[in-house]
Amino acid sequence: MVNFREVNENDILKEWLEYREETAFSTMSPQDKRYCIYFEEISEKILKNVPNQNEKFVQKQLDQLNKNFMDYLCYWNEKYYRNGFVDGSQLVMGCFEE
Repeated sequence: MVNFREVNENDILKEWLEYREETAFSTMSPQDKRYCIYFEEISEKILKNVPNQNEKFVQKQLDQLNKNFMDYLCYWNEKYYRNGFVDGSQLVMGCFEE
């Protein structure tokens, strides 16, 4: 039996999550946009207030922060949705057991 809680090489659930991510970000409502993190704008404001000799270092740190944050979001979103999907599936399948 396939364990959908684990990510596998040919994982249809992972493909579905990637598809949802692509489609969800292309159809954001004004309310969705209100909760976005505008990292580029924040970075620009920070860099405007950094001395020139530190600008490259701060930019590198901001880029790393952005990458780490996006990795964090992807990990938790996948974990949350994957486990929610599995839990829901098991609940439905439990209704059909004798």
